[in-house]
Amino acid sequence: MSVLHIVNKSPFDRNSLDTCLRLARAGSAILLIEDGVYALRENTSAAASLQQAMSEHAIFALEADMQARGLPADTTIDGVELVDYDGFVRLATEYDKLQSWL
Repeated sequence: MSVLHIVNKSPFDRNSLDTCLRLARAGSAILLIEDGVYALRENTSAAASLQQAMSEHAIFALEADMQARGLPADTTIDGVELVDYDGFVRLATEYDKLQSWL
């Protein structure tokens, strides 16, 4: 069963991303939304964890949330696919299950 894990909390405030990465099975995907997009900031422990996870997981981020938080794409880690709201819906329909990490 394929799972889309959705993380909406900052990795600098909560451990939702760490828990997600620890429990997500290989082949599942991770979508960062809302404050979860802060994990993409280069040279942070969260970014390093995401880069390591890319070998087993597709990583996505909601571009509108990045823009709303002043995170330009050129200051974030490589390998993350940015999606718009239509892309979010597409991901939600492509995976068998959605898991939100609060």
